[in-house]
Amino acid sequence: MNKPAPDHHDAKLVLEIYDLRREAVMRESRDHINRDFWPKDEAEALAVLKPDHPQNRAYRQTSTYWEMVYGMAKHGVINTEFLLESNGEGLLLYARVEPYVEAIRKQTSPRAFQNAQWIAGSCDLAKAIMATFRGRITQRLAAK
Repeated sequence: MNKPAPDHHDAKLVLEIYDLRREAVMRESRDHINRDFWPKDEAEALAVLKPDHPQNRAYRQTSTYWEMVYGMAKHGVINTEFLLESNGEGLLLYARVEPYVEAIRKQTSPRAFQNAQWIAGSCDLAKAIMATFRGRITQRLAAK
């Protein structure tokens, strides 16, 4: 259910989403996940789910943040393409866990990454972002 066209409410929400991304703890979590979380197999993708894993806190904060943000688009609160023009970062996290999402759901919740999965296929822009991210991930993991 995509909101047909963006309006001033969408603009306000995008600015608030951006502002929340700048909050100190959130920024630290995002930096940690974007820099250090590159699972190369299911075991690494599932290891981060353990409470004592060094990346667990950052993973939980970023994954639930992006699920909340992408849920706004899924439920028609904000126009999907307008949101994605400046908020594709959550799709980078989703692209990294995409091959392991079923195992993650079995271990945590059947709703894990549900909104990210939806938005990843919701429009041409999302599909293009995902294609770019999948390519980058393949290159990065091959270089390791």
